[in-house]
Amino acid sequence: MENQASSKNIMLNYGVYLGILSILVNVVLYATDSLIENSWIGGVVSFIAMIVILVLGIKKFKFDNNNILSFGQAVKVGVGIAIVSAVIGIVYNLIFLNFIEPDFQNQMLEVQKQAWADANMTSEQIESAAEMTKRFSNPAITSAISIVAAAFFGFIISAIAGAIMKRTEEDGY
Repeated sequence: MENQASSKNIMLNYGVYLGILSILVNVVLYATDSLIENSWIGGVVSFIAMIVILVLGIKKFKFDNNNILSFGQAVKVGVGIAIVSAVIGIVYNLIFLNFIEPDFQNQMLEVQKQAWADANMTSEQIESAAEMTKRFSNPAITSAISIVAAAFFGFIISAIAGAIMKRTEEDGY
């Protein structure tokens, strides 16, 4: 029971840290008018932040539990942090897209259409791709994709961290 309470607190706290950091990255990119053209920078910075915060959260869990960490505990903590962060990111994105910059998705679509045109796609192909993009851009689908992606990457990162940091009572102190 003691481990469950500790893991929940760590998942919540570190998930909030990661969520706020991801929001700050997006706010900085938005404030510098770089969000549309350089969105990959935000993705890279957010992914590095995810790695660092997941590892720190797992390390904190291990420290709080007498330096004992199983692979399963590491994965549970890491995925929990990632999902809490994703939920915070979803709330921010809904606020951003509905109140701060309601035309953002249209702006992104126009940039993408230009990229498709530059790649020599026909106008029919561009319109077909744009329609498909619009269908998958609704909040329910993007929110579900965000949760699944966060859980997936959280699992991969925490599995690697857990394999490296795991320590059982049999390993000795």
